Amino acid sequence: MTEVLWHDLECGGYSDDLPLWRELAGDGPVLDVGCGTGRVTLDLAARGVAVVGLDVDAQLLAALRERAAGLPVEAVCADARDFALGRRFPVILAPMQTVQLLAGREARAGFLRCARAHLEPGGLFALAIADGLQGVDEGEITPPMPDVREVDGIVYFSQPVAMRNDGNAVAIHRVREIVDRDGGRTTGRDVVRLERLDPEELELEAAEQGLTALERRHVAESDDYVGSVVVMLRG
Repeated sequence: MTEVLWHDLECGGYSDDLPLWRELAGDGPVLDVGCGTGRVTLDLAARGVAVVGLDVDAQLLAALRERAAGLPVEAVCADARDFALGRRFPVILAPMQTVQLLAGREARAGFLRCARAHLEPGGLFALAIADGLQGVDEGEITPPMPDVREVDGIVYFSQPVAMRNDGNAVAIHRVREIVDRDGGRTTGRDVVRLERLDPEELELEAAEQGLTALERRHVAESDDYVGSVVVMLRG
């Protein structure tokens, strides 16, 4: 379950965007795409909103199912670029730059088509895009405070250390370190690749799939996280 732990450590503590997703969710039901272990899904469900959490990673979804006991949550393992749930939703959310993890225009087109097919008439589709990647300079960064967690006497440490240009994407490099109970250390690197994507480009691609752009929303930058532009689309 180390994958679950790293996901929780690096993503689970982010909460700056939750007020916006609560507002947009309304009474639900909501489809949360790229739900992971349930950062957004569980927050909404705890407020009585029925949520279907969709993710391609079965391990993360297993953790979500365990944590969602007694809550109105359904977890579905599927690829965001090609899924068919047989139902429609008044609200679909893609938080935390999920759309930028998809490699290229064709992959985004598949995602947008699927989302459009799963939206109720007049439904809302909201997607977060990392703000400011277009102007990223390659190289080391001034690292924020590391993410640290102790589990059963083992300490897990994760810290972003560099952002590098990678074609039409920015590669975010993290150092991951595990300190065992005897003080032994294991160190490695993890790289997340985010496609450069501006709101106008995404809105044009969405229009090709029959989605209409609404006024964008924003999540402000914090000391530890970049801000987001939230593209708002109507089905």
